[in-house]
Amino acid sequence: MIRKAPTSIAGRLTQPPSNLPETDEVGRLIEEYLAHCRARGLAPRTVREAYGFPLRRIFLPYCRETGVETLSALDRACLDRWTTGLLDQGGPRGQLSKFTVASYVRAVNGFLKWAQAEGASGAARAQAPRLPKHLVEVLSREQIQQLEDAATSERDKLIVRVLADTGVRVSELISLKIRDITIRDRGHFLRVQGKGDRERYVPLPRLGRRLIHYVERGRPQGTASDRIFLGLRRRPLGDFEPITRSGVNQMIHELAERAGLQQRVHPHLLRHSFATWALTRGVNPVQLAEILGHRSLAMIQTVYAHLSPSDAYDALAQALLKDD
Repeated sequence: MIRKAPTSIAGRLTQPPSNLPETDEVGRLIEEYLAHCRARGLAPRTVREAYGFPLRRIFLPYCRETGVETLSALDRACLDRWTTGLLDQGGPRGQLSKFTVASYVRAVNGFLKWAQAEGASGAARAQAPRLPKHLVEVLSREQIQQLEDAATSERDKLIVRVLADTGVRVSELISLKIRDITIRDRGHFLRVQGKGDRERYVPLPRLGRRLIHYVERGRPQGTASDRIFLGLRRRPLGDFEPITRSGVNQMIHELAERAGLQQRVHPHLLRHSFATWALTRGVNPVQLAEILGHRSLAMIQTVYAHLSPSDAYDALAQALLKDD
């Protein structure tokens, strides 16, 4: 017997896609959950890739193949078979790493937790695979200077330095506007629009004046765009377009090759490098999480995992010496 969705949820369901049968409770609730995620203010790309893909393309097909149409049918054994299948057989794009499977499990468990809070009954929780300890690669301050030195334009040099000295995400960097360079009580700051449209102020102890000078004298003038970082060439219509995410990725990759760096270098590596450098210099993890735009200390704890005992010793010694 197929169990219908509880009225507490069914009354608020958005119109399900036309290809969803009326009996497909799981499919309809997934669409409602994704609408809920979007209503929370999560970025469309986050909803689409972090939640939509695992639920629509990975989990829902499994439910349909195995005849699961209600949440009550999702017991631990059913969810274990799903996880095991991903580890053994992979997904639609091929073999999956344990880290990828764990990310899919997080998405499904978030959906099941939401459904239970909304009044649905019966679903268990999926078990994530045990993950190997993952150490984050970083660049030294000397290697970052090599990257900057390899750049031939002030724009590229500043992009490297902003990423490395503020820890902003590449999506945040390309969205920066001229008015986001602000002066507050202690000096220059960047006003950054982060994930979920959460605004934060990132300190610019050494970069503030340099950014202002670039905007006034180095950035292309007379353009309609108010973004700080623009493309280096005019478009067919004669204006400069803002630099894109792929443009920054390609530029960082080319600078790393030019500088002779051996590891794979990408913008997010500069973010990890900034976090590591800040922690080894005794920056409070709570303050660092705020600068990076994180709601919790989870990422900070991950970064701490690759710091050696001597790093922790030096940081503590530095803090104690300040009190003497």
